[in-house]
Amino acid sequence: MDLQQLEEEARQAALKDIQNMLQRPGQLEKVEQYRHRIARKKASVEALLKTGMQNQLEGVRVGLKQLETCMQDVREVRRRMDEVERLLEGVPDVYDALEVVREENTKHSQYATAMENLKHIFNVDASVQKTMALIDEDKLLNAHQCLSDLENSRDDLLYELHKQPKQHASDKITLKRHFEKVDTVSQALEKKIRLILSRTLNTVRKKPTVIVTALRIIEREEKNDQFAVQQQKVTGFLPPGRPKAWRKMIMDVLQAAVGTRIEGSKLEERADNKMWLVRDLEILRQIILEDLRVVKSLCVPCFPPHYDIFNEYVKFYHEGLSSYLDSIVRSGLEGNEYVSMLAWVTHTYPGVELMSHPDLNVEVNKLAGPLLRQEHLKALENEYLQNMQSNYQEWMTKAAQTEKQEWFSEMVPDQDEHYYHTSAPVIIFQMIDQHLQVTNTIHQELTFKALVMSIQQVEIFGQTYLKNVIELKEHHFRNRDQIKYFTHYIITIVNNSQKMRELAQQMKQLYWPKSRTDHYEDFEKLLGTFQRIRAHAANYLLEEAFLDMECHFNDLFTAKWLASTIAVDTICVTLDDYFQDYNHLWPANFEMVINEAQKLLAKRYIRALLSKRLSKPRAECDAITRKINQEAKRFKLFFEKIAPKISLSDSPLDLIATLSALLISDIELLILDLHTLLGSYPSLSEDHLVRLFYIRSDVKAAEVREKVQDAMKSKKSMVSIAKQDCIFKEIVFSDKLW
Repeated sequence: MDLQQLEEEARQAALKDIQNMLQRPGQLEKVEQYRHRIARKKASVEALLKTGMQNQLEGVRVGLKQLETCMQDVREVRRRMDEVERLLEGVPDVYDALEVVREENTKHSQYATAMENLKHIFNVDASVQKTMALIDEDKLLNAHQCLSDLENSRDDLLYELHKQPKQHASDKITLKRHFEKVDTVSQALEKKIRLILSRTLNTVRKKPTVIVTALRIIEREEKNDQFAVQQQKVTGFLPPGRPKAWRKMIMDVLQAAVGTRIEGSKLEERADNKMWLVRDLEILRQIILEDLRVVKSLCVPCFPPHYDIFNEYVKFYHEGLSSYLDSIVRSGLEGNEYVSMLAWVTHTYPGVELMSHPDLNVEVNKLAGPLLRQEHLKALENEYLQNMQSNYQEWMTKAAQTEKQEWFSEMVPDQDEHYYHTSAPVIIFQMIDQHLQVTNTIHQELTFKALVMSIQQVEIFGQTYLKNVIELKEHHFRNRDQIKYFTHYIITIVNNSQKMRELAQQMKQLYWPKSRTDHYEDFEKLLGTFQRIRAHAANYLLEEAFLDMECHFNDLFTAKWLASTIAVDTICVTLDDYFQDYNHLWPANFEMVINEAQKLLAKRYIRALLSKRLSKPRAECDAITRKINQEAKRFKLFFEKIAPKISLSDSPLDLIATLSALLISDIELLILDLHTLLGSYPSLSEDHLVRLFYIRSDVKAAEVREKVQDAMKSKKSMVSIAKQDCIFKEIVFSDKLW
């Protein structure tokens, strides 16, 4: 350490402190106070340094004294080691001198062992016979005592041979051969114990003392095994047949007995009874519940606590049952057997009906894990869903074929409160509901998968149904005399489609989880498919009706039309006749057909109005306009009569009167009327308006086109507000006026 550098640093620090203290003139008066303060601080630091030095010196002094003591101890140890070495120099001579004594001691030990076991050596056969007799008489404790005496005699003699420095194999062979019947006795006793414990659940009800006796023998053998293993670690000698491991043996016996009991519970096969699996699982439940009750109430007091026999039995039944069910699954399941298996494994087995029963109260999932591995459960669920899908496909294909055959039959469709229908929609959704109720007994995720799959299959059925409906329509319109009840069955199809949508909505309310949004597009696709079928079928109804009125629409706005009301009368009568059948539609469908009929009637009438069939001077246009308005009003009155409960506000038939008003408008103010009209109906085209004014022969076509074009140019582009505007998009003419 550089003392000069430290001194210089201290001096610089002091100067800095003084500069800080004496920055102002008034601080010079406190110089004396500063000097006393620094002096006190210096004295304090010096005292601390002095104390520290004293402590350091004291520690050095103590260390030196301890080193001196250690040196003395080392010298004493060295002296004593020298003495020990001098004493050990005579040990080899003493060892050689005692050789004779050692030999005599060995002989004495062998003679003593022989004398102790002399009775067993000379009476081996008699002892074996006596022990076998005791085993046959079920006096197992006495038999085990005799067996232990024989084994101890044999083991002591073999141990004496093992201790000899010069061992002869022939001596051991001779001795083992002399005691070879002892092994036979041991095996006989083991067999007896195995037999007793294989019947534990029956025996413990009648003679629990027999079980306790067998367990006492096993515990004694376990202690003998432990002693033999410990002796082997010390001496290297292990008696023959050790360790016997009888405790492990009886656990294997108990497990095998459980497996046999589970396998033996099966009474029927699939060929004998369709409900064989349900019966088999119920029998298993009853057997396992009763057996575990016996174990808990009777076996637990008999078995030593460290056997934990109740939990061990639970594991035995769990493993045996798992293996048994796995073999059933591998052999293949059919139909509702999948549900029976899944429900039993996931709910019945761990639930209050079995393992969680108040008498048992076992948390089997924590103790032994799942009954079937997760991948096996998933495979079962997938197979079940595939089986369900196959059933759906088969049944719905037959249902579609049956429906198609009925359409061509000579029978009127079924009625429910005079509404035509078939039972297919209700049966389909009843079948789905039954499957979903069943899957709900397993778990919600499987129910959702089944629901999605059901929706997809119903949508596929809908596609097939739509294809059949289109084929029906094409077949009918090729020859309208072939299908007697075409209209009736089209009405049925409309009603069925609406019923399918309603039932699908109900199913969604019942089973669709509110938190799930995945696969929602499948449900929307299902609704869309049956809405398309409903719309197609409704259009076919009206197409047939308007086909009958085609010639009467052709008579509109002709000279014949001016002089007569026959065309409109016939149209109304024809519609009235068809709507007598349409009363068999459900109210919502009837309203839809009414609206479509108004739209189609307005479109056909306006098309006739714009078809250039009539051209009259301005004076006659007043009469034409009145006739048009009267017919439009008649059409509305007709629909009010057949559908009094349906609102006809904003009816497409109102367009007829709107257009007819232009026929009597002042040509000079026409552009203002056109502005108003085009504002409400932007789809109204130039061609439509020019064709309309064709009826007025006093107005030149060029003049009308000019005003229409002016109005079209000043028209602002906008989205139509009037819902009837789409009619003009559907009225297209192939011929041109210019």
